[in-house]
Amino acid sequence: MDHRLPDSGDALTGVEMFAGLEPDVRQRVIAAAVPRNYRKGQILFVEHDPGESLIILKRGAVAIFRTAPTGERAVLTVVRPPDVLGEVSLLDASTRSTSAEAIEDCQALTLSRAAFMDLVHSNPRILDAVMRSVGALIRRLTEQNTDHVFLDLPGRVAKTLVRLAGESQAPMITIELNQSQLAEMAGGSRQSVNQAIGSFASRGWLRTEGRRIVVTDLQALRRRAGMAVS
Repeated sequence: MDHRLPDSGDALTGVEMFAGLEPDVRQRVIAAAVPRNYRKGQILFVEHDPGESLIILKRGAVAIFRTAPTGERAVLTVVRPPDVLGEVSLLDASTRSTSAEAIEDCQALTLSRAAFMDLVHSNPRILDAVMRSVGALIRRLTEQNTDHVFLDLPGRVAKTLVRLAGESQAPMITIELNQSQLAEMAGGSRQSVNQAIGSFASRGWLRTEGRRIVVTDLQALRRRAGMAVS
């Protein structure tokens, strides 16, 4: 799937954190931001790196993950436009608490912590949006912990696929994610996730095409994940 900000408006169109700013302030933010491109598979930052910038994603997708001492990875979420990443480190001036990897080719804007703090001091209401962003992160992590308690692995795989599909209403949704990455997100072994994918495919809910997963029955996956069917 091609994920990007809408073409209309400026480079901050759709980014909730900056939605309440006056046009001239938005332009100052854009002027202070540095355009960046990340290739698929490129690491944006790793745990314990200095948290020196806010990244505004304009196109593509980024996996946010933690790494165990054994080298195993647990993907916490996938960020897509028009979301931002790195806001927690900006708030407490601490190091990165997670790592980030581009899972699609990405275009982004990076805003330094100094520029961000200048913006906060001159526009305190931006903190409301930052707090909402942090609150959403906490809720997401809480839900993820709950899923590991109450959902079996196939249910977690189904829920992960639903989340990756986003708000799409298309009859078929292509997800650019291999089964190893899916296993990291669902919290299971690759073999177990492969079995779940095979089971879903046999039911006609999806099909695999190399490193892609094509979802053909999103509502069935929602039901398997215990989610409300739209």
